[in-house]
Amino acid sequence: MIQRIPLVLVGLLTLAAMRASALDVVATSPSMGALVREVAPRAALTVLAGSNRDLHTLQAKPTMMRALRGADLVVALGAELEVGWLPVAIRSAANPGILPGTNGYFEAAAQVPLLDVGGSADRALGDVHPVGNPHVNMDPLRMATVGRALAERLALIDPAGADGYRRAAEAFAGKVEQRVGGWRGKLAGAPGVVLYHRDAIYLLDRFGVPLLGTIEPIPGVPPTGRQISELTSALKGRPGIVIYAPYQSPQAPKSLATNLGWQAVMLSLEPPQGADGDGYLAHIGRWVDTLAGAK
Repeated sequence: MIQRIPLVLVGLLTLAAMRASALDVVATSPSMGALVREVAPRAALTVLAGSNRDLHTLQAKPTMMRALRGADLVVALGAELEVGWLPVAIRSAANPGILPGTNGYFEAAAQVPLLDVGGSADRALGDVHPVGNPHVNMDPLRMATVGRALAERLALIDPAGADGYRRAAEAFAGKVEQRVGGWRGKLAGAPGVVLYHRDAIYLLDRFGVPLLGTIEPIPGVPPTGRQISELTSALKGRPGIVIYAPYQSPQAPKSLATNLGWQAVMLSLEPPQGADGDGYLAHIGRWVDTLAGAK
């Protein structure tokens, strides 16, 4: 005898399946988008910033507000990196389900220990982050931890998909672990780097690469010629490399590199716009290769 499933139960099962496949997620950056694609591949995803944009300086736009209006979850880097525009965009979206403090608002920086904690909150001292450096996406092991935390948050919002989110997060963490040993070997003895801003220090700290200086003596404030001269004098005769982001002026990095006989290399802090977990790891691999090639 064939048992018939009650129509009400069929309807509930269908609704649960639709919910698991139709979660609407908004990520502030390509790195956060890559993590969402890896952990929740069936989610409808919108990424608010391009890979070559400075997340410190974006402005809230109507397109952001429209994306946020229907979102089930916002995934931000946090630690005040998006403070100049994300709170405005969220308030204007009039979606109470994604306000800070709700399950629909998730910050990567809140899931892991931060570097540079406890600095001054005085904005006269530049683009400072007293709660800690927000660029945790530059450390693959921290990103694996964030991925697991993201899976748990997604499970709260979408219990039907919980097992899938958790399996995907663990698979991503496994991919990270497979690469970390090789990266550590490549970077053993790397001479060090001058950054424009303290935006890649999580990667340097993870693999023991020396930070030799920063182009910006004050975060967010362009350097003077005198400051570049002083940095040149301090580093003359030693090996290294200068790295700057696409949105940072190349003039000072190239001048310093020329004076020292080094390379000046432009590298994005974010993976390509459509990257998934593998794209994120390829992005970190480019940084590792560049740092390992410094002479």
